[in-house]
Amino acid sequence: MEKSRHKRNNKAASTFRHRKCLILMKYFLFTFLLFLNCFDVLADETQPDKAIDEIVVTAEFNHDNPFNLPMSVSVLSSDDINQRNANHLEDLLFMTPNVNYSTGASRGKFYQIRGIGERSEFTEPVNYSVGVIIDGIDFTGIALGASTFDIKQVEILRGPQGTLYGANALAGLVNMVSYNPTKDFYSQIEALISEYGGRNISAVLSGTSEGQIGYRVGIKNSKSNGYVKNIFLNKDDTNNLDQTIAKAKFTKNLNNINLILNIFYGDIDNGYDAFSLDNTRVTYSDNPGHDRQKTSASSLKIERDLKSNNRLEILVSYAESDLSYAYDEDWSNTGICNNTPCDFSIHGFDWWYSSFDSFERDNKNHTLDIRYVSGSENFPWVVGVYNRGQDINLLREYTYLENNFKSSFDTENSAIYGQFDSNITTEVKIIGGLRFEKRKADYIDNNGPAPEGFFCIAIYPRPESCLFNNQYSNSENFWGGKLSIQNKINERTMVYGLISRGYKPGGINIDGKINQENLNYKSETMWNYEAGIKTRLLDETLFLQASLFYQDRDDVQTKQSLVTSIKSGIEGGECPCTFTDYIGNAASGTNYGFELELLWMINNKLEVSSSLGILETELKDFLSYSHINADPVNGISFDLSGRDQSHAPNYQFNFLIKYNFNENIFINFNIESKDEFYFSDRHSSKSDSYTLLNFLIGYKLDRWEINLFGKNLTNEDYQTRGFGSFGNDPRKFYITESYNQYAAPRVIGVNGKVSF
Repeated sequence: MEKSRHKRNNKAASTFRHRKCLILMKYFLFTFLLFLNCFDVLADETQPDKAIDEIVVTAEFNHDNPFNLPMSVSVLSSDDINQRNANHLEDLLFMTPNVNYSTGASRGKFYQIRGIGERSEFTEPVNYSVGVIIDGIDFTGIALGASTFDIKQVEILRGPQGTLYGANALAGLVNMVSYNPTKDFYSQIEALISEYGGRNISAVLSGTSEGQIGYRVGIKNSKSNGYVKNIFLNKDDTNNLDQTIAKAKFTKNLNNINLILNIFYGDIDNGYDAFSLDNTRVTYSDNPGHDRQKTSASSLKIERDLKSNNRLEILVSYAESDLSYAYDEDWSNTGICNNTPCDFSIHGFDWWYSSFDSFERDNKNHTLDIRYVSGSENFPWVVGVYNRGQDINLLREYTYLENNFKSSFDTENSAIYGQFDSNITTEVKIIGGLRFEKRKADYIDNNGPAPEGFFCIAIYPRPESCLFNNQYSNSENFWGGKLSIQNKINERTMVYGLISRGYKPGGINIDGKINQENLNYKSETMWNYEAGIKTRLLDETLFLQASLFYQDRDDVQTKQSLVTSIKSGIEGGECPCTFTDYIGNAASGTNYGFELELLWMINNKLEVSSSLGILETELKDFLSYSHINADPVNGISFDLSGRDQSHAPNYQFNFLIKYNFNENIFINFNIESKDEFYFSDRHSSKSDSYTLLNFLIGYKLDRWEINLFGKNLTNEDYQTRGFGSFGNDPRKFYITESYNQYAAPRVIGVNGKVSF
């Protein structure tokens, strides 16, 4: 009966979501048609001086315009970054359909595309579903350093990118590209001041030396006190942001050889005091945590022009990062029970506990990508070889651990790949790609079981002689690829169909109690089916792209539990039982939806851009023992079949209008809206749906620019992360309840820049 009620509720919820999505689509189309009607006269009288600027997607091997690519890709320009006053990648993602993020800590560093992606990282080795690349450097897993400083454009490719990028690109890819050096000398200074102690300052120098070496160097420091008030410490900066980014790019042409060197340094020291026992922005922590990253990275790209417009590309990159993530686990202090129901004077003992958890990671990765690119006009193709190595060493210091936890996770990926474009007719083109990849993984930690018959005195901490290793190795082969067909209906309209396959590497369960059968879990695979249209209208002043997609996921990697009878010791035996969490491949799932983007330069004064993402996700055949409503002790699971996947809002909507009063003064208004979504598959806590209003008023004069901006003008309270499977408040005797991490409230500020 309970199961059928659950299914009825799922069906009702799904119907309600469909209605909401239809209403939103109608609203979007109505808004679009209203603008089309209202500004038709203006558009006729005052046509723009030029069409939409040409944009090139560098993540594809042929560096083509997004209009010509048979895939879902969004390109955010430097103007988009400036209009948002975006300091980090997380500040931009709302502008693209069906892209979400989880804060995890102080900033968003775990991303989801079309509902697929990770939400956090603790002791277990994590394989990522969304890749992040900055100037050829792999920032996957270290995206706290994904600063927008001096970034020319951000490319977001939705769907599997298995052909050219392989592992870590199951759901999609984010590619960030910095500005190139200028021919003539150029310099810029920029500063910002905002509420909550926000202040930024940056400087850029660019030019070409007498030796024809192009250079562009810059540095930026961003600070904020944060918007959390710690009333126990009487501080308002325990959730602060403090980020310093330094970048340099050098270019040199030697006859037919182009050299591009990128250097990156990031020093991030953010506080972490985000959760309140009262679900407010007021905290009680006596030992606030932190979220830190120091990264030194570089990439070297060598391009050699060959005969017949062919070229050889070699890309080498290296990144070394020290990451430190720590938090006050109890979110409180030793006096939290004073004058409350859990006071010592009432019970004769205190109910509170105090705990601190710290994760120190040393993350090193290197990549080598060698490509041979054919410049054939009728049949362009590319073949390449790829190698990526990553070493992650972890030290966990936790109050309730008998000993510090240490682990090492080393992986190596080697691949060969190829892709071709074939013109069937002047209007029809087929694009195919294939990638074969081999991955080796080695893992070791100091939390293994003692050998049979070994005796060790129970003391704290345990001596090294009483610490034993868990040690596992895994080797796996997999493949990905794509096949698309596109048809140019005319010079301004293209339709396409796409089939692509992506994969996410398997991994290792680190709990020593896991049996041999469940020790390793397999790679997750996904088939992506997509159909879309891209068109330029109204004398190429309106760009519109729309797509429908369906994604079939197999062997979805999800948190599961091993249920073992206490009496017999047999898995699945008579309860009462014990259970052990692990990652397995028992579940499958589907993700499907609709995406729409438009940019319309109505005239020289008015510009409109908008995006809409509709997403439906579903878990299939998934019985969870780790869900809060499950009873693993008695062998009772909770049926998650049919439920939405976590961090997958059913709709996302963005609308921006920019009006130029004259050559000097402009104003932007922006609306962003997102549906509610589950925070996790372990409980039923959800975020709130929300709608935000943002604005920017700017004044330009020659080399000067000053902007007044406001974010979240209505001061909407909305959440980016939440827990719902435990209790943490001793004043309520640790009853299970939901806890939320809130996004920023209303923020008003001003920034200015001057160039020389």
